[in-house]
Amino acid sequence: MKIKNNAGETVEFEISKLESSLRNSGAGEQSVKRVLETVLPKCFEGITTGELYRMAFEELKKISNSVAARYSLKKALLELGPAGFYFEQWISRVFQNIGYKTETGQLIKGHSVTHEADVIAKKDSKTYWVECKFRNAEDTKISVTTPMYVLSRIKDISNIQYNLFGTKTEFTDGWLITNTYFTKDSVAFSEYYGLRLLSWDYPKDKNIKSLVDQNALYPITCLTTLDGKQKQKLLEKRCVLVKELFNNQNLLNVLELNQEKKSEVLKETKELMNTKISE
Repeated sequence: MKIKNNAGETVEFEISKLESSLRNSGAGEQSVKRVLETVLPKCFEGITTGELYRMAFEELKKISNSVAARYSLKKALLELGPAGFYFEQWISRVFQNIGYKTETGQLIKGHSVTHEADVIAKKDSKTYWVECKFRNAEDTKISVTTPMYVLSRIKDISNIQYNLFGTKTEFTDGWLITNTYFTKDSVAFSEYYGLRLLSWDYPKDKNIKSLVDQNALYPITCLTTLDGKQKQKLLEKRCVLVKELFNNQNLLNVLELNQEKKSEVLKETKELMNTKISE
């Protein structure tokens, strides 16, 4: 059977990929079987991957909100748009939770021009310029011109002392991060020049999905028990991670939920934080 992906390309439907995505979201074998038994009979020639996702997601929600939340991670990242400000905030929190100090929104005067930093990160003796490229379409690929551009910015701010993190420091390295994908040329160019990359599927074993699952760094937009407006209210209160809600349940007060709904949200939050997903 042929299906149409989000880029509009017609490709062969591989059941194994659907099974893997379900298992990678924490679904047990019985749950995987149940989803397949429900979804596969409804498939037809030319069905879109978006339609497949929606059917699988709705069936997972009937089984477990937290599993459905993990399954929706790629979509949840899109909800950090449309401009990407919250994606930058989320990346900053991710870096903080894996041992970096971070700053956002800084204006950095280079040799030739002034640059606005998405995220600045520091760990040990290294200070990183972090460029975030948010895309609203999940299958978009970042072309090689972007890492070229990022390297030019890093060159312009190199060998200058800046007052960052309470001390004098110079930028030593750079990151380019996207919620989608990189082209092969982007990867080849960045690897050659030492620009670190992070995307949905790169690096292979330390990509966004694995980083999030292994450290429970889910964006608040993952939660299936809240609607879009409720998630937006939490984002406006700078609640970007599910972990932040887990550690400070009073953040839910802004939503004025009844006790039953509040308990439902907190149950999903607790499951997301406490269930380990295998690498």
